[in-house]
Amino acid sequence: MIKIKSTLSLLFTAFAFLLAFACTNSNEKTAQDLPKEEVEESTNPTSQKTILFFGNSLTAGYGIEKDDAFPGLTQQRIDSLGLNYRVINGGLSGETTAGGLNRLDWFLEEEPSIFVLELGGNDGLRGIALTETRSNLEKIIDKVRTKYPSTKIILAGMQIPPNMGMEYTQEFQTIYPEIAEKKKVTLIPFLLEGVAGDPNLNLPDGIHPTDEGHQIVFETVWPFIAKEI
Repeated sequence: MIKIKSTLSLLFTAFAFLLAFACTNSNEKTAQDLPKEEVEESTNPTSQKTILFFGNSLTAGYGIEKDDAFPGLTQQRIDSLGLNYRVINGGLSGETTAGGLNRLDWFLEEEPSIFVLELGGNDGLRGIALTETRSNLEKIIDKVRTKYPSTKIILAGMQIPPNMGMEYTQEFQTIYPEIAEKKKVTLIPFLLEGVAGDPNLNLPDGIHPTDEGHQIVFETVWPFIAKEI
């Protein structure tokens, strides 16, 4: 289990609830808000495989240009390698696991080759029952797998500050590796490794990565994507 660094705890404690409330009212457009022809961003999308990033404000690229968020950087790397994949950014600021489960069907109208699940952080910041968070994440995975058995699923691990108490915080951390083992999906141990807690890599809210922070997040995520391509 990855230990929460002291700097992470101190910085996150100051700004944790800012994420939970500020992101909820974001006016950012997401893939769900756009016409399908814009989401697909391809003249011949049926010839391409799809990578779907499904998450919250971290995936959506809160506070920066969407193309500079780690899903957009993934598309840039794919294009530079001449790979026949397109990336869909299914991030929504303020999203919880329950909200993600409710809106998932819209994104599953087309089969994703790779599905990256990045949810749960807002649950933890709001103190949602861990049994509910665990159940929702498992249901999302099950829904994807039932509809598209060949889709490769990657689960992005997350950590939270100790606002809800150390017991809650530590149990929250165990959700991701336990689900990954139970559901036999690939686990990114901690999405914000090397970024969380560093004021130089986060926006003034202390939570959301800057452009430079997203570059590091991308480098964390890319090896897991590359193995599945």
